[in-house]
Amino acid sequence: MDINRFFPPHEGISLSDLSGLCGAELADAQYSGRIVKAIAPLSRASISDITFAGSRKALPKLKNSGAGAVFVTAKLASEVPPGVAALIADAPPTAFALAGAVLVPSAMRPLQLTSATGVSEAAIVHPTAIIEDGAVVEAGAVVGARVEIGAGSVIASGAAIGEGTLIGRNCNIGHSVTVQHALIGNHVIIHPSASIGQDGFGYVPGPAGLIKIPQIGRVIIQDHVEIGASTTIDRGALDDTVIGEGTKIDNLVQIAHNVRIGRHCVIVAQTGIAGSTTLGDGVMIAGACAINGHITIGDGAQIGAMSGVAGNVPAGVRWAGIPARPMNGFLRDVAEANARAFGKPDRTKMKKRGEGQ
Repeated sequence: MDINRFFPPHEGISLSDLSGLCGAELADAQYSGRIVKAIAPLSRASISDITFAGSRKALPKLKNSGAGAVFVTAKLASEVPPGVAALIADAPPTAFALAGAVLVPSAMRPLQLTSATGVSEAAIVHPTAIIEDGAVVEAGAVVGARVEIGAGSVIASGAAIGEGTLIGRNCNIGHSVTVQHALIGNHVIIHPSASIGQDGFGYVPGPAGLIKIPQIGRVIIQDHVEIGASTTIDRGALDDTVIGEGTKIDNLVQIAHNVRIGRHCVIVAQTGIAGSTTLGDGVMIAGACAINGHITIGDGAQIGAMSGVAGNVPAGVRWAGIPARPMNGFLRDVAEANARAFGKPDRTKMKKRGEGQ
């Protein structure tokens, strides 16, 4: 597989230097000067690549790996084959991700579609817009009146930035993104075709049909947020829609008006969050979940894939199912349903499970 066409290898870094950057310990000092240039999976890694083994399930591939180095836990260090440098880390996937940021920095944010610097003559920029030195506005982008864009930010070709929008520093707004009625912090990444700040879905019945409710709120996106391709985030009706610091949102997610998402949350693809719902800090929502409006999901809660959340969720719990309920109860219900469908359950062998976590 020719990945070098898109992500060329790094000029090289020694394992001693890389281990320090990743919080790992080199098990054998004889490999301290070995140079690695790229990341790769265990099955395909070569002497210039670094990889990782996250658990014992990876052992068959690890034993046959020709990698230059591998991140492993201390318990798996003895399984690393001769000639491969072992880098001991408490969390090998985390160390590997940090190494990837060093070796393949171009993969950490969307690439520019052109090699332009500054504001392209082929961009449409309103004369009242303020664009700091060091920002890039590519050809075909449209920047409206009173927009402010910070240094180091890139507005890709085809992006449209609506009147009054504020974009901080070192942001990346992908091609065909639309942003309006939004205040965006620093180090924010918005992937292609996302739509930020369109009006929320609000109507009331009238004598001649539905009457549209004006949506006059904003979208506030705090620092270090990443928003996936084709995700939509509605502006608030009267209050704001808020995405907290460090939150990561996958592709094809719908976030309705007045939703408030806490810090460092994870929301996976095809999830829809209805209006005026609040997520605490550190909430994790798996793919294809439907989240009801006007509810609260507490700090650190986790929602399993394809769940339907109808009411409030306590902090720190794991829920799943339709309707969503505590994970243990959901798994028990699934086991009993399968047993009824495929054979009579042997209740003497079924463990009693609590309903709390």
